[in-house]
Amino acid sequence: MSIDIAHFQEELEQVHGRLLKTIEHHDIGTASLEEETGELLSGTADNHMADTATETYERELDEGLEEDAREQLRQVEKALARLESGEYGRCEICGKEIPVERLEAVPWTTLCIDDARRLAR
Repeated sequence: MSIDIAHFQEELEQVHGRLLKTIEHHDIGTASLEEETGELLSGTADNHMADTATETYERELDEGLEEDAREQLRQVEKALARLESGEYGRCEICGKEIPVERLEAVPWTTLCIDDARRLAR
């Protein structure tokens, strides 16, 4: 099998850039919910409990999205390292070549479909 390394490098670098932007957009930093929402939680404003619940939900959603993006970023960086080491396109478990169709669908994958299914069980 012949993998177009330049194609996958470009693809992974584009995904890497998008993930960095996503993380930056959802970065909640170290501020507490009260610091972020200001008077909403301080009791100085006449706000309904639903406002507080909405703010809490949105913050938790951002935290989850940021966490997911960070995990995918780690996987993309691992794939880029595998490209450089010459290991890209080989299953980490069985060592077989990963079909190009699978790499096109999930360029950061490190597993062939059979091993991915086994691990998912």
